[in-house]
Amino acid sequence: MLTDLQKIGVGLTAFGIIFMILGILLFFDAGFIAIGNILFLAGITTVIGFLRTILFFKRKNKIFGTVCFFTGIFLVFLKWPFIGIIVELFGFVNLFGDFFPVILSTMRNLPIIGNILNKPVVREMTDKLVGKRLPV
Repeated sequence: MLTDLQKIGVGLTAFGIIFMILGILLFFDAGFIAIGNILFLAGITTVIGFLRTILFFKRKNKIFGTVCFFTGIFLVFLKWPFIGIIVELFGFVNLFGDFFPVILSTMRNLPIIGNILNKPVVREMTDKLVGKRLPV
């Protein structure tokens, strides 16, 4: 069960992702992408806590992803949104790539999306793309 503060963090994270997508759709508008980055980081920090956020980004096996992620955010702030988003996405995949199998298995249990993801051809492609292993 989520506390009220964690629910606010989930909302901040969702709005951050929405602003980033909107910034990309509006031809890499640096303002929207920067607001999305700030909201995303604030949301993650609110959901898991400040200390755990620092420990998450300080992990030695993910330091390259952390450097790329924050370098991308810095490039967006310097008004280089296209290059910044590419570097940031590379870092995002390196940092949060372990969560993709969990997200995929959760999405397979959803009513409409699950039916599509459970089709044999789509299931085979997503298993190759994400991998079958769960971190749990």
